[in-house]
Amino acid sequence: MKIVIIGSGYVGLVSGTCFAEFGAEVTCVDKDKSKINKLNKGEIPIYEPGLDDLVKKNTDAGRLKFTDQIESVASDTDLIFIAVGTPSRRGGGDADLSYVYSAAEEIADLLQGFTVIVNKSTVPLGTAREVKKIISEANPGADFEVASNPEFLREGSAIEDFMRPDRVVIGVETERAETLLKELYRPLNLIEAPILFTDLESAELIKYASNAFLATKISFINEISLLCEKSGADVHSVAKGMGLDNRIGKKFLHAGPGYGGSCFPKDTLALIQIAKRFGVTSKIVESTVEVNDNQKINMISKIRAALGGSEEGKVIAVLGLTFKPETDDMRDAPSLTILPSLIQSGARIVAHDPEGVQEAKNLLPEEMIYVETIDDALSNADAVVLMTEWNQYRGLGLERVKNIMRGNIFIDLRNVYEPDVMLEYGFDYHCVGR
Repeated sequence: MKIVIIGSGYVGLVSGTCFAEFGAEVTCVDKDKSKINKLNKGEIPIYEPGLDDLVKKNTDAGRLKFTDQIESVASDTDLIFIAVGTPSRRGGGDADLSYVYSAAEEIADLLQGFTVIVNKSTVPLGTAREVKKIISEANPGADFEVASNPEFLREGSAIEDFMRPDRVVIGVETERAETLLKELYRPLNLIEAPILFTDLESAELIKYASNAFLATKISFINEISLLCEKSGADVHSVAKGMGLDNRIGKKFLHAGPGYGGSCFPKDTLALIQIAKRFGVTSKIVESTVEVNDNQKINMISKIRAALGGSEEGKVIAVLGLTFKPETDDMRDAPSLTILPSLIQSGARIVAHDPEGVQEAKNLLPEEMIYVETIDDALSNADAVVLMTEWNQYRGLGLERVKNIMRGNIFIDLRNVYEPDVMLEYGFDYHCVGR
């Protein structure tokens, strides 16, 4: 089976590589020539554990190729996946579909023989039908179908998510399209992965609804954490007690500085706009976004209070900058809200992150100081803020940390450590909801 993936970013590159691992012949296309040149040299433009080895394995086997010339591959393929970006439009939150529609226009005249065009990008309701309209108007004689196959990849574990998914969702209109996509995903039958075939609109909405629900769980427990701090309750115990209920589940009930990344912020805003377009209120999702924005502001106040009411002149060691561990993604990371405010108020920030520094330099104030080791960050710090729960920060030698620092303030925004243990080591310890 021959596949073309339009877009060699996070979703396109991971999906194309994993389809090649399934045994398909895959060509990833991207207009960014420098990215394609790097990929052809074996250089991976994103950090995702295990991806570099899988790309090498499949390029060496001849199943995975990269090009910036879509004309050379689009006419001789079974499926074309559109996996381009759909960023939020400024000022509203609507998904920007210009890249999706541009891809549809570009491939319309290239189609020869029956082809299924599959939206892999996260797109609002009605996008697949609009793609079909664009192609039909540009090339009335084209023999094609459209499908929606949203991705559910978690950064840091994307390959495992693709190869062993909770579910695969595919929206189709015809049996021809369903048959071709069933064949593509046939390797997952061995692990009995659930594959749900549904209509186009339901498939498009499932992705947004899923991400909004998970974001809601995060905002809910963060709101409960504020109540815990005021009342003396322990958010860890509350979350554990909730999670033991199988109807609720324990995942995404971890209090912290708020969600970020490529999906939750963008998809919650987009779902709000989708609902408005259909004349439906979405008060729960709107509140989820509001609570998340407030949580990041609350963390600034928490850090300021821990520093005695003012951060001016204080040296703060920050451990972790990315929105979560095992990724270099800085999109909507809590650090982007928290750290500029501290710097503006006179703090000196010395930061360490295993993978996110290069991207952070493009997004955070130039006054930021970046170091290569955890010890360099902690040296002479008045306080340390654990921002992202990378494994490197989960087992810090606390005695050593205490000796390296000038002060003893430890602000744990991910609740990695236990308060009683930190007190035993002499830290002035602050966490979330405990």
